[in-house]
Amino acid sequence: MANEEYVNRLKQGVDAWNNWRHTEADPNTFPDLTGANLSGAILAGADLSHAFLAGADLSRTNLSKTNLSEAILTDANLSRANLSEANLSFAILSGAILSGTNLSKVDLSNTLLFDAHIAGANFSGANLAGINLSEVDLFRTNLSGANLSKANLSKANLIEVNLSGANLIEVNLIKANLSRANLREVDLSGANLSWANVSKADLSRANLSWANISEADLSRADLSGANLSEASLVKADLADANITNCRIFGISAWKLKSAGLKQQSLIITDYGEPEITVDNIEVAQFFYLLLHNEKIRDVIDTITSKAVLILGRFTEERKNVLNAIREELRKCDYVPILFDFEKPTSQSLTATVLTLARLSRFIVADLTDPSSIPYELGRIVPNTKVPVQPLLLSAKREFAMFADLHEDYHWVLPIHYYDSLEQLLVDLKERVVGPAERKVLDLRGKAKEAP
Repeated sequence: MANEEYVNRLKQGVDAWNNWRHTEADPNTFPDLTGANLSGAILAGADLSHAFLAGADLSRTNLSKTNLSEAILTDANLSRANLSEANLSFAILSGAILSGTNLSKVDLSNTLLFDAHIAGANFSGANLAGINLSEVDLFRTNLSGANLSKANLSKANLIEVNLSGANLIEVNLIKANLSRANLREVDLSGANLSWANVSKADLSRANLSWANISEADLSRADLSGANLSEASLVKADLADANITNCRIFGISAWKLKSAGLKQQSLIITDYGEPEITVDNIEVAQFFYLLLHNEKIRDVIDTITSKAVLILGRFTEERKNVLNAIREELRKCDYVPILFDFEKPTSQSLTATVLTLARLSRFIVADLTDPSSIPYELGRIVPNTKVPVQPLLLSAKREFAMFADLHEDYHWVLPIHYYDSLEQLLVDLKERVVGPAERKVLDLRGKAKEAP
């Protein structure tokens, strides 16, 4: 229970209280106000440092500019109290009720708030640097402009919290719930938001450089104009989010969930470099490397100008023929790619062969003993305008649908028939490579004329 002497002195007014503490009281006095009923009192500017206020009723009390440094406020009721500009450094607020409390511009550095009830409090402009608010309920709390750098807010309830303009540098938000939070223009550089729920939040123009956002839920969040330079978004959920005009230089973005993602005008260059934009976050890294890495450019140039895809059956007999074709193409300075399409029903393999086809200068398809060749060409030809030079052993017949492919798509060349492997290799440059190269030039010429 509270010491009645201290309670009575405090009720005489702030001036009388402060005068007593500064001139008469022993400097080592720790006023015992445990459980005191001070609800609605005007204590603005009072010196309550080192006071015992555990369990006290301070609801609706005016404590603005009050010195509560090192005070014990365990389980105190501070709901709707005015603590603006108060000094709460090193105070203990474990279990305290701060619902609806005004804590604007308050100094809470090194304060212990474990298990406090803070939902709806106003922390605008408060100094909360390094504070531990792990698992605290901050639902709809106003933290606008607050300093929360390096604070621990892991697993905290921050639904609909106002953090606009706050300093959240290197803050720990692991598994925190920031759904519908206002994080507009917030500095979250170096913050850890892994596994956090940031769905529907406003992160427009926020600074998320170097932030860890891996596996976070950013669905329907607004990140337009945000700085995501060198951030990690591995396995993040960006479904229906907006990252238009974001700077994404150095970003790590693997296995994103990006259905419905708005991602126009993404800046892939660093500050101080000429601004280059793309419209797809997952290919941004490739484009940047392509622009800045000569070896990668050489590889791409080599693939698109020299790659030749070879399709056929990989039985022992037919593989010997395909290997021989590959060696002869190498002598002609091409980069042959052999692909054995054993599982025509596999979507991943279908996508692979289509990708290889689109990267190739032309395709050589051995129709002898076709197996999966009808399926391969049936997928490639209508979707990829790349010359196809078919080969067929003279004693064999082409598969049934080939005539339709040749008739409907002019980049499918007439079949080159051969009697033996030796004859094929002799004729390869003139009768296989030659027609394919002429068709390459023909297609590129038409592409230039197209509007």
